[in-house]
Amino acid sequence: MAHPTGTGTGTGTAAVPGSGTGTAAVPGSGTGTAAVPGSGTGTAAGPATRSAVRPAARRAVVTGGAGFVGSHLCDRLRAQGTEVVCVDNLLTGSLDNLADRADDPGFTLRRHDVCEPFDVDGPVDLVVHLASPASPHDYARHPVETLRAGAHGTHNALELARRKGARFLLTSTSEVYGDPLVHPQPETYWGNVNPIGPRSQYDEAKRYAEALTTAYRTARGTDTVIVRLFNTYGPRMRPTDGRAVPAFITQALAGRPLTVAGDGSQTRSLCHVDDTVAGILAAAAAGHPGPINLGNPAELTILQLAHRIRALCGSASPVEFVERPGDDPSLRRPDITLARTALGWQPAVGIDPGLAATIAWFARRPVGVGA
Repeated sequence: MAHPTGTGTGTGTAAVPGSGTGTAAVPGSGTGTAAVPGSGTGTAAGPATRSAVRPAARRAVVTGGAGFVGSHLCDRLRAQGTEVVCVDNLLTGSLDNLADRADDPGFTLRRHDVCEPFDVDGPVDLVVHLASPASPHDYARHPVETLRAGAHGTHNALELARRKGARFLLTSTSEVYGDPLVHPQPETYWGNVNPIGPRSQYDEAKRYAEALTTAYRTARGTDTVIVRLFNTYGPRMRPTDGRAVPAFITQALAGRPLTVAGDGSQTRSLCHVDDTVAGILAAAAAGHPGPINLGNPAELTILQLAHRIRALCGSASPVEFVERPGDDPSLRRPDITLARTALGWQPAVGIDPGLAATIAWFARRPVGVGA
């Protein structure tokens, strides 16, 4: 299960929302954090200073390693010489994502549901827990499985890390902030989440996973870190997983209308998967416990995203406005000050090069594959 190329950097301010990788000003969004209850009294544990970097893991376990982000992480770990054990039951992951690992002696796939206890023979230096349905369509179809992945799956992965004396990294989500009353979202913000709403199975699973990870760190001495992933895109996304980027790309390439939810004014901040994986590895190598936001602070509206993808596809597809899903967040942009100071990390892939490379990947795929 899994949670969801190109070049170019952008460290300045983008004049048009979403046009680069810098911070884009959105009317009415503000530049800091509002005085809202719970917005500044939590703790992003540890000082906001660059953490000491530890050696690369010799052997890592990645739950959800057959998914979108997980498979890219497995590739990057193997590229740095780390032996990888991928644990995935393929509920939302795909063997296609692991095609490059088929004949790799340093990679092992274990088809197993992490909600059931599991063990791994031999030493383990790093456990990365990604396993969970991560798109709105997936966790709507699998609500109980999503909650169990956040609860039982996190417990079993933490137990493995505790037994092995391994570093444990939880990939949480920006969804813990819900529909935020603070913009951009810092790690100290407690969130505005509906615990029984249509997205609650994912939001609350990740919030519980964070609490359990923290408890293992404080009560059992497990070496843990929590990262909160914001919207990530790139090759290997599933065309029909319900997220905006694959939906718009497949619609534009097919000449179908681009379906924009509501009036399209809700915003997202898109981080290319290469940058997300680099942030995960930076957090794994550092000593900071988190939580740490990993995302691109360049913000654009869903309607702007649709227009941008249509232009990059060279498509004449019209835009069609459809009903907006319940509890769909109105604003989403990470404050990545902590990631910059503690990890020395920030996004490097510009939105247009990243989208162009993603479009090229989708265009090469046979119609219907990976649906």
